[in-house]
Amino acid sequence: MIAAAGIPAAKAEALPLQIEPETLAAWRAEAVAHTLIDVREPWETELCRIDGSLDVPMGEIEDSRDRIPNDRPVVVLCHHGIRSMQVVGWLRGQGFDGATNLRGGIALWADRVEPDMRRY
Repeated sequence: MIAAAGIPAAKAEALPLQIEPETLAAWRAEAVAHTLIDVREPWETELCRIDGSLDVPMGEIEDSRDRIPNDRPVVVLCHHGIRSMQVVGWLRGQGFDGATNLRGGIALWADRVEPDMRRY
């Protein structure tokens, strides 16, 4: 069940295809169980990243499927949200109903949540 505040129940269920950066920030502040997967390339994550993210470049996501938990929401991000949306589609096709895209990627996260974050 998804709580009224947009915070998921303990077991991952179908979430919207995308969530806003503020929703992810609230989950993190309230210690809501989730997995954050950054599908950018290593050179991108060296420039900036969200603490606690699991770095799995998009091209390695299929081989990393066993590392992704399916018992909680999985938030996928990239630079602007295009690659991560593709990964969310693939994950959902693999049965990860709790997979969702971080709308706008790390760029929108930096704009709205972490304005001191380095940008590229």
